[in-house]
Amino acid sequence: MTTVTPPPPSAMRLRELVFGAACAAAVRAAARLGVADALGDEPVDAQELAAAVNAEPQPLRRLLRALSCHGIFAETEDGRFAHTDMSRLLRDDAPHSLRYISLWCTEPWTWDAWPRLDEAVRSGGSVFHDLYGKGFFDYLHQDAEESALVFDRAMTASSRQSAQDIAELLDLTGVSAVADIGGGQGHVLASLLEKHPEVEGALLDLPSVVANADPRLRDGGPLAGRVRMVPGDCRRDIPVQADLYIIKNILEWDDDSTRRTLRNVVAAARPGARVVVIENLVDDSPSMKFTTAMDLLLLLNVGGAKHSKESLISRMTEAGLRIGDVRPVNSYLHAFDGTVPG
Repeated sequence: MTTVTPPPPSAMRLRELVFGAACAAAVRAAARLGVADALGDEPVDAQELAAAVNAEPQPLRRLLRALSCHGIFAETEDGRFAHTDMSRLLRDDAPHSLRYISLWCTEPWTWDAWPRLDEAVRSGGSVFHDLYGKGFFDYLHQDAEESALVFDRAMTASSRQSAQDIAELLDLTGVSAVADIGGGQGHVLASLLEKHPEVEGALLDLPSVVANADPRLRDGGPLAGRVRMVPGDCRRDIPVQADLYIIKNILEWDDDSTRRTLRNVVAAARPGARVVVIENLVDDSPSMKFTTAMDLLLLLNVGGAKHSKESLISRMTEAGLRIGDVRPVNSYLHAFDGTVPG
């Protein structure tokens, strides 16, 4: 009898990791096919599921079997497939759906950029211009309309999911005016105003962004009477005074824009105003595998970087802020509470 010696766990794990692209591609395929939406509460065989998503049964079975190895869907003893906690997150109607995040992280341009990570590490800068002849955001909005739409939906889903956590975390005692700087569609601001009916708000972002703000904030929305829309670029000027400034996930493109944004907030604010910076960290976080991967993707596409706790405190202090509490918002975000000195 021949005995087969199993490979050491380290070798098996490395083999799995170098095939990580296969897993990412499988998640993307399931999201684009709508498999999670087609699968109900009861297990279904691949043939029935294939008919629902307009696919061939045998390749679909192979896709689902690969995903089941990672806990995304589950295969029953009789060869049918059922939902798991992770596969339900690929549904469009899931309360905390990750469908568009999954698509965003696996967009076609990512497959061009990742193989050039060694070049980005050598140079310390983005590889995007070499790949496409233009910067990342110009490419996205001029040449990749579908990818830009996925980006918008992914950022909207992410903001909505974190907005309530932020509203629950922040104490607005003594605050009568909040400014959401680079706040996108204003989901965080809307959540804060809903919770605190005595507070007024301002949303500052690029003109095209604030024009598509959360419907709750726009004309006719229930919060419109308490909100001022401020089209602008926080890297150039912040023409807003408030008791509390919120800066969430915009200090990661490059050091220069980070420094300018923080200096502009300090210049605009009254002495004693609070500045709360909310970011993903590459350290001291349960989500480090995700945030360190996003950190590398930022290097590739815009030459940016996620912050460590130390680097963000350093940038805020350099801008003239006094640092107070640093608290987790959830598994992915930390809030840094700063004060403009008197």
